[in-house]
Amino acid sequence: MKAEQTKLEGCFIIHDSIFRDSRGYFFESFNQQKFAEQTGQVVNFVQDNQSYSSRGVLRGLHLQKGEAAQAKLVRVITGKVLDIAVDVRKGSPTFGQHVAVELTEENHTQLFIPRGFAHGFIVLSETATFFYKCDNFYNKAAEGGIIYNDPDIAIDWQIPSAEFELSEKDLQLPGLQEFTAAL
Repeated sequence: MKAEQTKLEGCFIIHDSIFRDSRGYFFESFNQQKFAEQTGQVVNFVQDNQSYSSRGVLRGLHLQKGEAAQAKLVRVITGKVLDIAVDVRKGSPTFGQHVAVELTEENHTQLFIPRGFAHGFIVLSETATFFYKCDNFYNKAAEGGIIYNDPDIAIDWQIPSAEFELSEKDLQLPGLQEFTAAL
């Protein structure tokens, strides 16, 4: 495992060592000790989630607020997604900035998203199975989010917006400034 610090403090791209042979491949998708050594983060994951989506499905930008905030370690099992992390930590020098990483079943890349970040992804392949670990339990009352097309964040989702498929709930999310003002 090799952790690569992104431009957003505490947010890491994780490259795993893949061992291939005639039978297929093997890799260790998470090792708490190695993770802490590489990132300096001690994380106790308590919940795993998985979703299946088709091309153009955009999920996000979501987060849990307050005491329910979550750090996430995300990866793709099948397919390809563009994964986005947005820094929404008040007072952060990178507030409102984002990182975008392609996560695929071929590259086995993961993204660690610390607490205080909004997260979302769009499916670039025909279908994708997305998996993530969380360090805090889901709390419906603490749900929050930011609209996917906020001009202050200016995310390039890599496919035409006519192909996007979003939930009604995600279409009603506030912009970054409105979200921050409500905190």
